[in-house]
Amino acid sequence: MRAVVQTVGRASVTVDGVVVGAIEDGLLVLLGVTHTDTAETARTMARKVHELRILDDERSAADTGAPVLVVSQFTLYGDARKGRRPTWTAAAPAEVAEPLVTAVVEALRERGAKVETGRFRAHMLVESVNVGPRTILLDL
Repeated sequence: MRAVVQTVGRASVTVDGVVVGAIEDGLLVLLGVTHTDTAETARTMARKVHELRILDDERSAADTGAPVLVVSQFTLYGDARKGRRPTWTAAAPAEVAEPLVTAVVEALRERGAKVETGRFRAHMLVESVNVGPRTILLDL
């Protein structure tokens, strides 16, 4: 599982002209799933994101109650080492990835996080205002 975690002043996801998820002063998490990921990987990723000390004064979302916007992004497993056209073979198929993305969201909520999401398999417009900017890559 791979996540790009950014501190944001605000972030939102729009599908077909409708905002489906939005936060202010929190974390935007772009989340990719690969073939070997499991429910345990999802729980570990949720814990890492929630406890990541990336906010002001080295605090985490767990410390501050900052909201989290999780957006599934299979392209995090794109591979463009050969040529100019990425391959997506390392990305898990949607039927594997969707329940694991949901498991990360549920694990974050179980930890007490306020979580918003994008919409799986939809063409999403993701907008964000980065703070810092602070961006961390988590690769499990």
